[in-house]
Amino acid sequence: MKILKNNIKSELNIRTQKNFPKEGIEFIDITPLTIDKKVFNEIIDRLLNEIKDKKIDYIVSPEARGFLFGPIIASKLNIGFIPVRKKGKLPPIAVEKEFTYEKEYGKDILVLPKLIEEEYKNKNFYILDDIYATGNTMISIKEAIKNLKGNVVGEGVIIKIKGFKENKELFSLIEIEEEI
Repeated sequence: MKILKNNIKSELNIRTQKNFPKEGIEFIDITPLTIDKKVFNEIIDRLLNEIKDKKIDYIVSPEARGFLFGPIIASKLNIGFIPVRKKGKLPPIAVEKEFTYEKEYGKDILVLPKLIEEEYKNKNFYILDDIYATGNTMISIKEAIKNLKGNVVGEGVIIKIKGFKENKELFSLIEIEEEI
């Protein structure tokens, strides 16, 4: 793994695990970024700085590692947080939209929860995740929100892996290139 862009001033410690979760995949472990309080707080501050001036009603993040950042950012902006879960993790009555997407190591089904007090229609959403690899998670969430008549006003990640689908609207703090 080669770091191409780093907007974090603190020293980074990103671990990788070859052949996980299956043969041929190099898993990027961001846990060291959350364990180091200086790095973690800098990530939160930089995300807030990027997002704070956008008119956002909700931060939307997919499980599991998107949950490390999304709720904190939403809380600091005093807006709602919408957790996107894997199918079967929310009761059927709570599911608004189900969508299938492909990752670099398989397919998954995610669901958007129903909003209790308000609808998705005409609300502004910022999608925040940990890593952008194939882009399929981000694309699927964006399409689901648009199908529910919501507006996606921004997309951001901690780490973008160069060489997959390009997304010029995507904000990233760190950009890496996988070594072959």
